[in-house]
Amino acid sequence: MDKNNSTPILIPLEPSEFWTQMRGIIREELSKQTKENKGEECFQVTGLTYKPLFKIQEVCSFFQVSRPTIYDWIKQGKLTPYKIRSRVYFLFNDIQKLLEPGR
Repeated sequence: MDKNNSTPILIPLEPSEFWTQMRGIIREELSKQTKENKGEECFQVTGLTYKPLFKIQEVCSFFQVSRPTIYDWIKQGKLTPYKIRSRVYFLFNDIQKLLEPGR
């Protein structure tokens, strides 16, 4: 064993070839993941841009409904409110689910 490598690697390849193949595999998997995630990130609805949280007024203006309608949706379980200090927010994913057909 030479002084440069203190830990032996038990593989039938040279260490440089092994690491080259590992880097290639990792790049391939990362590119697959980014291609799969691109479809999830690009949710195309006119007037709806991605933000993690929406204020109640933004939800009202997007759906063109009044605040009491939003409160009815909360009671019906269609939307889940998240309170941060004195403000009420809604998650992007909850709004996205509300837009799905059949809801």
